[in-house]
Amino acid sequence: MATRPFVTTLLLPAFFACTFVTADPEAGRDAVGSTAAVTAGHPLAAEAGLEVLRNGGNAMDAAITMAAMLAVARPHMNGVGGDMFLIYYDRATRKPYALNASGRSGSAATLADLRARGLDEMPGGGPASVSVPGAVAGWAEALERFGTISWSEALEPAVPLARSGLPVSRRLSLDIEGQIDKVRRDPEAARIFLPNDAPPAEGDKLQMPELAATLERIQQNGPQEFYTGETGRRVVEYLTERGGLLRAEDLAANEPVWTEPLRGNYHDFEVLAFPPNTQGVALLEEFGILNWIDLKVLGQNSADYLHTVTEAIRYAVADRDTSIADPDYMRVTVDQLLDRDRLHRLALQIDPQGMAPGMETAPEEDHPNTVYLSVADGNGNVVSLIQSLFAAFGSGLVVPETGIVLHNRGSLFRFDESHPNVFGPGRRPYHTLSPAMVLYEGTPVLTFGTPGGDGQTHTLTQVMNNIFLFGMTPQQAIDAPRLRRLPDGSLAIEDRVSADVLDELTARGYAVLPRSGWTAEFGGAQAILIDQASGGKRAGADRRREGWSLAY
Repeated sequence: MATRPFVTTLLLPAFFACTFVTADPEAGRDAVGSTAAVTAGHPLAAEAGLEVLRNGGNAMDAAITMAAMLAVARPHMNGVGGDMFLIYYDRATRKPYALNASGRSGSAATLADLRARGLDEMPGGGPASVSVPGAVAGWAEALERFGTISWSEALEPAVPLARSGLPVSRRLSLDIEGQIDKVRRDPEAARIFLPNDAPPAEGDKLQMPELAATLERIQQNGPQEFYTGETGRRVVEYLTERGGLLRAEDLAANEPVWTEPLRGNYHDFEVLAFPPNTQGVALLEEFGILNWIDLKVLGQNSADYLHTVTEAIRYAVADRDTSIADPDYMRVTVDQLLDRDRLHRLALQIDPQGMAPGMETAPEEDHPNTVYLSVADGNGNVVSLIQSLFAAFGSGLVVPETGIVLHNRGSLFRFDESHPNVFGPGRRPYHTLSPAMVLYEGTPVLTFGTPGGDGQTHTLTQVMNNIFLFGMTPQQAIDAPRLRRLPDGSLAIEDRVSADVLDELTARGYAVLPRSGWTAEFGGAQAILIDQASGGKRAGADRRREGWSLAY
């Protein structure tokens, strides 16, 4: 049983200088450099970011260039039709900043109006699931405040990639194949992503000339092109014709918001997470509970360890699912959720050798369709950025003549008026997106994040423990087998965990679901570890997706 916090001995992997290294996830090797590092959800994005840094740009310049590249390289998971969040550590002010670039729900209907349409819950896709896409405005705001290159320069690498065609990887081909029925339901989506009525094969080129033209208009006319220009007009007209909830004034009123990152202590570290409307609170709750338990003694991926981590996740998720929403409508405060004494009481309820709790809810559809990137430059600036369409291909809608896949973040609103995340015009929906950063004595030592929907905090907790409690490098920490607690209380666990451990968890009453191979169910973590003394960087990326890391 937990009794009090303890101070761990830091197990930081040793650094060494080199001129240039590319991460090799297949071999479990980090990207290691003496100056700077980047990670991204696709190799082409990582390469574009590194090029910006080597040409004299800073971390924010590289991050926004990479974000635009990912909009082309992972078009079914993110893009100009989605949302974005980032945490930025600015060396000049020695302060962290958080930018919320998630859009609000449309003004064309109230909850009563939706019920009058015969709805009893938010649609999972289609026009009514589309809230204002905030990513483009977020890119521009971040670049204007902290970048050094122009808007046109930041978007430049993405335009020719869309115009010339994206080389199709095996992962992309399989992803499209897995969503073939959804894609076929929208004629424009099918035309682009199912050439010859079939997913493009590995090695093909996915042609996206309409997206190239859209990016070029945004590049030339500025970010407001998406909100008040020709592009925004096309988006609104398309949705209005189909009963969507967005009006022209909703796009025109969109503004990203600078806010303060949430802060929580985990042993000797300060963890930065994103405030509501995201689930960053849940990440800090997990660390706040586990702070009272000696996980090192339990041993990495032992049955006691996995049970303990799972219980911390269970408590945090319960709070998340009942409390997190647009902060203007929450009914409890973040301070109440993260109260130290409260988290201590929860920790006291965890017996590392205990039994599984009862199953809780029915299984839910998973939406692990997100991209993450991070940058640590040679001047001490650090970015942790995440963006998404929510579901694969978002709402399932592609605006004709634009190539824009519209997200379905509005589907996360509820119809229950007793819940803070109830639908209403002009509200930001709850988000799963959780970029994170770790400080030691006020300075970044780790930037990390992952796709993975509800499971993002599960992955981040395990990766951080692997690095700082069990002495792994970022790539080792990411490659290590991990679990994901599913909404019904069952445990998906990669079968590289010992069979004896899986058997013991089963004997404790868990429904254990072993998973073989390297699947996206467990996220796609990326991390950069920063040596405060030398400035050296170690970066890792996840072979479970298309993650890639580079350093020099």
